[in-house]
Amino acid sequence: MPDLVKLAEDIKRTRDEIRLKIHLCSKEVQDEWSWLEQRWNSFETRAELGRSARDVGGALKILGFELKDAFARIRRAL
Repeated sequence: MPDLVKLAEDIKRTRDEIRLKIHLCSKEVQDEWSWLEQRWNSFETRAELGRSARDVGGALKILGFELKDAFARIRRAL
């Protein structure tokens, strides 16, 4: 699961950077941020479970990459 840990660390770093700027953004970006926060919480919870259940790993990676792409969209919008 080292790939999953690295993915989670990358997403968290990007998320933290964006969180500092998000209050200055448009309503559309703020709405997407809210949606991403919900998805992040789900990802973080499942990542903890994924450490003990390998079969969850594939679905969790898909969710992780989806989050990474969404955070990248917001970063570009900033």
